[in-house]
Amino acid sequence: MLIEVLCVCRRPPRWVSEVTADYARRLPRDLRLEFTFVAPAGDSLSSAERKRDEARRLGKRIAADSAVIALDGGGREVDSAGLAGWLENWRAEHARLALLIGGADGLDADLLATARGRWSLSRLTLPHLLVQVLVAEQLYRAWSILDGHPYHRA
Repeated sequence: MLIEVLCVCRRPPRWVSEVTADYARRLPRDLRLEFTFVAPAGDSLSSAERKRDEARRLGKRIAADSAVIALDGGGREVDSAGLAGWLENWRAEHARLALLIGGADGLDADLLATARGRWSLSRLTLPHLLVQVLVAEQLYRAWSILDGHPYHRA
């Protein structure tokens, strides 16, 4: 399975790329994690216009055969064991998964409506750099739970 994290943000600094790449390397070969970055829309646009523009550009990057999960503050919160269950289901049902991280204004409502699910990391507002690290770490943790690896200590 390929999990592609599509993030509306500027390219991250080296420390974020190194951490997310480290978690990606720890995953088995049949579970690949990749990050793709879409530049945020310009500040001259209204919030709604920015979200529409970003959604259009995100949409071009989503593979036709990908199941789409939107990271969204209004989505379902889940603990690590619950995420492991989601990951198990996603792997059984899909060869590709696109996780969408919106821009500063969030994701466009039409894009949210087309997503297969919505996942909330927290009710807190989190910076994009931290979200990237959290997503990579939590996916690795979920895999470790499924694999019986000692990384996760319940």
